[in-house]
Amino acid sequence: MSNIESLVEKIKDKFPQAIEEVVCFRDDYTIRVKREHLLEVFRFLKEEPEYGFNFLSDLCGVDYMGREPRFEVVYHLYSMEHKHRLRMKVSLSEEDLTIPSIVSIWRTANWHERECYDLLGIKFSDHPDLRRILTPDGFKDHPLRKDFPLRGRQTMGED
Repeated sequence: MSNIESLVEKIKDKFPQAIEEVVCFRDDYTIRVKREHLLEVFRFLKEEPEYGFNFLSDLCGVDYMGREPRFEVVYHLYSMEHKHRLRMKVSLSEEDLTIPSIVSIWRTANWHERECYDLLGIKFSDHPDLRRILTPDGFKDHPLRKDFPLRGRQTMGED
């Protein structure tokens, strides 16, 4: 059993109520965690010395139009000390696109969450400055959604 495989098993044992799914593809692990347990699990992954995921290398949103739940937030974590990586996912339905911000755990999430909010409309509760980052203030659409027209729209107004 590899080191990361062992760690994933320990995560499953410690948070059985939080883990929805674990997938391994080509020795790359993905854990799907329930939104309500996100902060608890992420704090553990960062603060527990055995894991030491001290670097959030990426956070992005994905739109799976036609599937329910339609959206996902994907987190790529890395431990500089242990040199292991882990992908975490949280599913969101189109009716409730709010998820806890992880800026309090990894400060670099600030910009990633703003981009995800701007381009997909996913709201991060308790974010210190959740506002658009790439589109103009007043732009009311989210251009990375699959139902956004290929040629775009000129829409301004309230979010």
